[in-house]
Amino acid sequence: MTMTPRQRVEAILHGDLPDKTPLTVYECMIPQCTVERQLRNAGLCIVYRTSVFATHTPNIRRTTEHFEVDGVPYVRTYTETPAGTLTQLDRPAGFTSWHVERLFKRPEDYAALRALVADQHFEPRYEEYRRREAELGEDFILRAGIALTPLHQIMIDWMGVETFAVEWAERRDEILRLYDLMVAKHRQIYRLVACSPASHANYGGNEVPEVMGLERFERYVMPLYEEAAAELHARGVLLGSHLDGNNRAWAHLVAATSLDYVEAFTPPPDCDLPVGEALARWPGKFLWLNFPSSVHLAATDRIQAVTRALIEEAAPGERLIIGITEDIPADRWQRNLLAIAAAIDTYGRLGRRDGPARQAGG
Repeated sequence: MTMTPRQRVEAILHGDLPDKTPLTVYECMIPQCTVERQLRNAGLCIVYRTSVFATHTPNIRRTTEHFEVDGVPYVRTYTETPAGTLTQLDRPAGFTSWHVERLFKRPEDYAALRALVADQHFEPRYEEYRRREAELGEDFILRAGIALTPLHQIMIDWMGVETFAVEWAERRDEILRLYDLMVAKHRQIYRLVACSPASHANYGGNEVPEVMGLERFERYVMPLYEEAAAELHARGVLLGSHLDGNNRAWAHLVAATSLDYVEAFTPPPDCDLPVGEALARWPGKFLWLNFPSSVHLAATDRIQAVTRALIEEAAPGERLIIGITEDIPADRWQRNLLAIAAAIDTYGRLGRRDGPARQAGG
């Protein structure tokens, strides 16, 4: 029996073997067009990232200012809190944006950041999630999210690496005070996600050992994975994280977590941990790949050869989803995705297997 795109992904979520390797792409990376329809007909599943809860900050006022400099668009955001005003400057860049100035600029901003976090209130948004899932149908899979992990949000989103390094050395107590407040808020989110209709949720992402460091990852990130996993697994919801960089240095730490999957996992030639080795070192987890971005610049036969190699490394295939989580050059995305889909159709039709399904919790 031929599976729908969603059923293939759900088979992997349940530890089963689909009729062929699933291929997915983020909702923001697949414009409606003839090729998009061809890809969906060929089995492409669109990952629609959404939330199962709403965040309210009744005592925070945000305003934005849009302007251009030499034809380049910028957005300045003002966040007024009871303890002071924070500003940031961003440069839109397609489906993402680049931070030009971050929220944190001086030690006095800690009070405003604490006020921002303290004002957060959460409420479930389950019916909207169910409605969207029913409307989108079998070519989509919805994914819930918890948040960036607190230390990563402080380091990357609010401070930047250089400023964080100075603050970590000189005012670590202030960072940890803010971290503890964020952790308390996240504990409220875990239950909301666990009780939701979502099948799986991401927590954090973009952490890399070269920046986060193994010690901080083990002390300030891994325990939160465990807390979240305990809540989610109790109600059958899977937990993953978007770890799209080099993973070899902390592969032993990832193995010790209760993550069910590593999302956006990027194999060589872009990053340092091959699919086969990752699967061997992370028993009980599955990989939701990012097809290596550099290969998108190669010829079609090379793209298909890499696709085949990924499938063969992961055989029999109940622990592999090939995903697209980074942008593809505009003049290549149609050709490349069609080539990947064709390779999956040729090499990714795997036979059934006997034996127990993968157990949640890694």
